[in-house]
Amino acid sequence: MSTKLLLTLLCLYVSIHISESLPRISLTKKNLDFQTLKSSKFSKREYYLGNSDVIPLENYLDAQYYGVVGIGTPPQNFTVIFDTGSSNLWVPSAKCYFSVACYIHHKYKSKKSSTYTENGDSCKITYGSGSISGFFSQDNVQVGDITVTDQVFIETTREPSLSFIIAKFDGILGLGFPEISVGGVPPLWYSMAEQGLLEKNVFSFWLNRNEDDSNGGELVFGGVDSKHFVGSHTYVNVTEKGYWQFQMGDILVDGYSTGFCADGCDAIVDSGTSLLAGPTTIIAQLNDAIGAEGVISVECKEVVSEYGDMILEMLIAQTQPQKVCNKIGLCVFDGSHSVGNAIESVVESAKQKGSDLTCTACEMAVVWMENQLRENKTKERILAYANQLCEKLPSPSGESTVSCNDIDKMPDIVFTIADKKFTLTADQYILKVTESGQTMCISGFMAFDIPAPRGPLWILGDVFMGAYHTVFDFGENKIGFAKSA
Repeated sequence: MSTKLLLTLLCLYVSIHISESLPRISLTKKNLDFQTLKSSKFSKREYYLGNSDVIPLENYLDAQYYGVVGIGTPPQNFTVIFDTGSSNLWVPSAKCYFSVACYIHHKYKSKKSSTYTENGDSCKITYGSGSISGFFSQDNVQVGDITVTDQVFIETTREPSLSFIIAKFDGILGLGFPEISVGGVPPLWYSMAEQGLLEKNVFSFWLNRNEDDSNGGELVFGGVDSKHFVGSHTYVNVTEKGYWQFQMGDILVDGYSTGFCADGCDAIVDSGTSLLAGPTTIIAQLNDAIGAEGVISVECKEVVSEYGDMILEMLIAQTQPQKVCNKIGLCVFDGSHSVGNAIESVVESAKQKGSDLTCTACEMAVVWMENQLRENKTKERILAYANQLCEKLPSPSGESTVSCNDIDKMPDIVFTIADKKFTLTADQYILKVTESGQTMCISGFMAFDIPAPRGPLWILGDVFMGAYHTVFDFGENKIGFAKSA
């Protein structure tokens, strides 16, 4: 055997041995359900970036991937989202008495930990649909096989938002930069580096998108696992600390440039969201190219087509409008809780209570048809008008649906990063979710607008990270992407 071959085999053995010894967290993958996806997108958080600029960043709270960490001695286990879009670690406190969310999730009990240190400073993180508040504490945090000592984290005492009640996770472990950390608390990866617990100042995500595999993926601290990716990583520099932000190039649809980001766009990588979000202008183009329509728009047209005649007959027969959808069998309640005198009230109600899509569509159709009947319009005109409004109707949460049968006909979408093309196929950017036992195919592209000078901003969530193994290098302030294995 030649010396060169021996050295090659030795290097391979060392590489595999080091890779296997890296601290890691196994991730659990939760199948998306439409109710969670729909109700969670109204949450926003605000962070200060730079000179008193308050930048809202969508916190979808619909992440599919979770892992377990232990806090205290002995460790108290919590299921958390590993979120590169925030920087604090928080879990419910045993002192949380007045929030339902705390009673259905694990709570941290400081009296049961021998390594607990009191801090007590109060804190609050504000969301569009509410806020979490609590106080800082200090204790050991176990991540995989390593223990971070004296980590400052938040014990939440109030979690009033519905998003936290329906969430499958107990808390969030932020992996963003210290610049967006509430209270200026060092994020966990920073403490790991300071305590010399990492071989390299990096962490890496592998998200397993195989629907038939129970293994959700892995989060590796201190390096990368070569089994998680194919080829080599393409690296791009972090342009602004806070989020993991970088400069992205042109976006192509089926090989043709959209021109929107030809001169560059700001983007962030966010493991805390399942979707890929960007400016409405270009997202509309992408969704049009793949044949996507607003979810409620589709449901609305189906209701008008199948039940339009029946709705009209009941309204002509003087049936109370708020009871029509219940009598047809499309709504569980009698409708008096949501039908209003304007379309906006129905849409807003759908946002707030997350009602069934078909019921919501029926309630809107009743409002439209009743108004047209008052104007003595013909049956044909009324049905055509309702169908026309359905086509113009955006979904409350911005979701768009596609035909599951057309996935193999949809174009590739290409993102340019560091002058290299990163392709997403339809199988990668279409999400399959459940609604009342039915499978729906949802576009992974979501409109989200941030005004200048901070915007426009793209958010590359699990849709992108599932296709590309991602390395977060805080030693050299860069991000690496390679095709996932």
